[in-house]
Amino acid sequence: MKKIILAALALFVLPATVQADHHNETAKKNIVETAISAKFNTLVAAVKAGGLVETLSGEGPFTVFAPTDEAFDKLPEGTLDSLLKPENKDQLVAILKYHVVSGKVPAKTVVTLDSAETLGGKVSIEVKDGAVMLNDKVKVVKTDVMASNGIIHVIDSVLLPPSK
Repeated sequence: MKKIILAALALFVLPATVQADHHNETAKKNIVETAISAKFNTLVAAVKAGGLVETLSGEGPFTVFAPTDEAFDKLPEGTLDSLLKPENKDQLVAILKYHVVSGKVPAKTVVTLDSAETLGGKVSIEVKDGAVMLNDKVKVVKTDVMASNGIIHVIDSVLLPPSK
């Protein structure tokens, strides 16, 4: 379970600016190493706050829908700071799990699906005007960024699990 939770944090570690020519280099690094080399300090802080560094560096494989730093900026003011507090760790982990699918799901497969079962619930998938949209609002902006322990698809907003 700890391994799965760490994979969820992968969502917070990959920049949308990873270039195609770095594709092979990225595949040699696990998700955490990719986040560190990309200098996503806030995202790495979230992984640390969730206690998920070891798990996220593990085997996987996982498919993560990774929000950009700009995606986090879209959250209401103070939300990220609140989630990073130790007393809100369970909520942070729940959000992160909602971004992770167990196994490798490349873009060519994602576009054939109408939903995906994440570790935190079901996410709807639809292709609109040539773009892959999750839950009708979140756009996939980069696909198939390979890491040694999974695949990352970069998204433009943070996915929030449905309220229970």
